[in-house]
Amino acid sequence: MAQSERDTYKYDFLDKEGKLIHSGVTTDLKRREGELKRQHSQDGYIKQVGGKTTRKAARAWAQTKKA
Repeated sequence: MAQSERDTYKYDFLDKEGKLIHSGVTTDLKRREGELKRQHSQDGYIKQVGGKTTRKAARAWAQTKKA
C-alpha cells in the first residue's frame, strides 16, 4: 500500500489581536494568506498548525474546527 504524500498544511488565520477568524488546509500558505487577507483583514496572518501532513489527515483536522 502506497503512503499518501505529506503536502498539506493546516493553519489558523488570526486578526492582528490574535483572534481566530478562520481555520483551514492548503498546499500553499503564502497564496492562501493573501486570499484571506483580501477576504477578511489586511492585518490578519496565518499561523501554521503542526507540520506538513496528508490531505486526508488535514481535512479530518479541519472538520474538528467547524462550529
